[in-house]
Amino acid sequence: MISAQGAAVLELPQLALLALAGYRATQLAVHDTILDPARDRIFDWHGQKPTSSVRAALVTLISCPYCMGWWICGALLAVWLWTTGTWRDAPIVVHGFEWLALAGAAALLNRWDDTREEST
Repeated sequence: MISAQGAAVLELPQLALLALAGYRATQLAVHDTILDPARDRIFDWHGQKPTSSVRAALVTLISCPYCMGWWICGALLAVWLWTTGTWRDAPIVVHGFEWLALAGAAALLNRWDDTREEST
């Protein structure tokens, strides 16, 4: 889609696809058991020096779906723009708004997922 100023922006289907991918990748990174060994190693590493602010920041990152989701959505957007050759089609500020939109949509999906009742 072309905006009023002529800059290419993500269309709604692309935004939805990337938001769903961002949500799923965030769930994988923060919650899924397949990555438990990697997360456990980071927690153990932090436990060896709990006063380290760098280690604490890394633990926060891998524990927080909103923190991790922000960076995952940014990486997905960058890869999308690079592989589709659309990186230079819009000013960097437009891509910044796209990043905010993706991270926001992924966070909403995570919020929705967290509020659903567990089916037993």
